[in-house]
Amino acid sequence: MAKRKLIITVALTGGVHRKNVNPALPEQPEEIAQAAIECYNEGAAILHLHARDSEGNPSCDPIIYSRIHRLIRDKCNIVLQDTSSGGGNSREEERIDCFYADPKPEMASLNMGSLVRTVGPYAGTFFNNPRPLIEDFAGKMLEFNIKPEMEVYSSAMFREVNNLIEKGLIKKPYYVNLVLGMNYQGAVEANPRILSQMIDNLPKDSIFNVSAIGRFQLHLTTMSMIVGGMVRVGMEDNIYYRKGELAQSNAQLVARTARIARELGIEIATPDDAREILGLA
Repeated sequence: MAKRKLIITVALTGGVHRKNVNPALPEQPEEIAQAAIECYNEGAAILHLHARDSEGNPSCDPIIYSRIHRLIRDKCNIVLQDTSSGGGNSREEERIDCFYADPKPEMASLNMGSLVRTVGPYAGTFFNNPRPLIEDFAGKMLEFNIKPEMEVYSSAMFREVNNLIEKGLIKKPYYVNLVLGMNYQGAVEANPRILSQMIDNLPKDSIFNVSAIGRFQLHLTTMSMIVGGMVRVGMEDNIYYRKGELAQSNAQLVARTARIARELGIEIATPDDAREILGLA
């Protein structure tokens, strides 16, 4: 059973789907900030952010990130974790422009390998993350005192995790997000056996988080909290509350996970708890 408090991350929006798949998906800064505050009130400690432009397209613009950050900071102290992947239309050089937002994020995602998008509007395109790019992004995060959440889609990506550790480009505790069931970018299958194998590959001094996609989200995040991991929920990964029923809000998904954790006797981490657990500045 989990010994430490449970950190719940909520991924509100993502860089792929739009309101046409779920009208409750937040896109504009005011919508994103309101959703963030609602999720904070339900127990989310970390907010994983993707910005959108005025047309709803994925954006890396630090001005938009700054607006979102300020709107949220005016209301709550949830940990701000920006994406470094952007969307399918993002150029490599602009993916970390969010680091220049004001205020800066405390955390950022860091993808640990290259992938091929298999379905959707960007099917057949590459999500390019070669080792030099990973090292460059990690170095920038170290410079800006931004904690990386390392995104691992398969066991092969632990090679890059270990490379960053060996080169001193990341600090303990290492935070690894295990992504399962993401057909869009070719992640491994989402099932208990594969999750167990991924956990076995974690380097020493790691804390792990589980992101499972679609119908797998509830089952795999519950398994994660039982075996001592953290969890990520939200509409970036899953637009449904249950089969055939769209989620009414991101907060609804957070509330369910928090309720299950409490039923299991697991204490929910506050944002400040998360900062202490993860060693944030």
